[in-house]
Amino acid sequence: MLAKAHGADEDRLGIPFVGKAGKLMNEAFKGIGINREEIYIANIVKCRPPGNRNPEHDETVACLDYLRSQVMLVQPKIIVLLGSVALKNILGEEYGITASRGKWIEQKNIKYMPTWHPAALLRDESKKIDFWKDLKEVKKIM
Repeated sequence: MLAKAHGADEDRLGIPFVGKAGKLMNEAFKGIGINREEIYIANIVKCRPPGNRNPEHDETVACLDYLRSQVMLVQPKIIVLLGSVALKNILGEEYGITASRGKWIEQKNIKYMPTWHPAALLRDESKKIDFWKDLKEVKKIM
């Protein structure tokens, strides 16, 4: 799973998705039978941007080689792209999260599932249903 960047809790603890959004994501995983220990979670950028803003282009470019190395080592069959920042940086600026979420995209023998970032679910609870459906699709082919 790929997300934009660390939040404050993640930076402090050195573990991805441990804040409110992470707890919500863990509940969804548990509900559909995904064991968090069986997946690998990475961020587009490797440190928290000031004010928890979205990373700027130069920040993402500086981290992409590291992320590519992580992907090469892990060799995932599936990558879940959590939110617009992950989607655009991995698959391209032409993709939008609203139009792409919930649709499988295959490139270079990897299946990508774009979906909402868990933080978006905290701002708009109606997105939880889509997120749940998207994770269920991922679970089907895990």
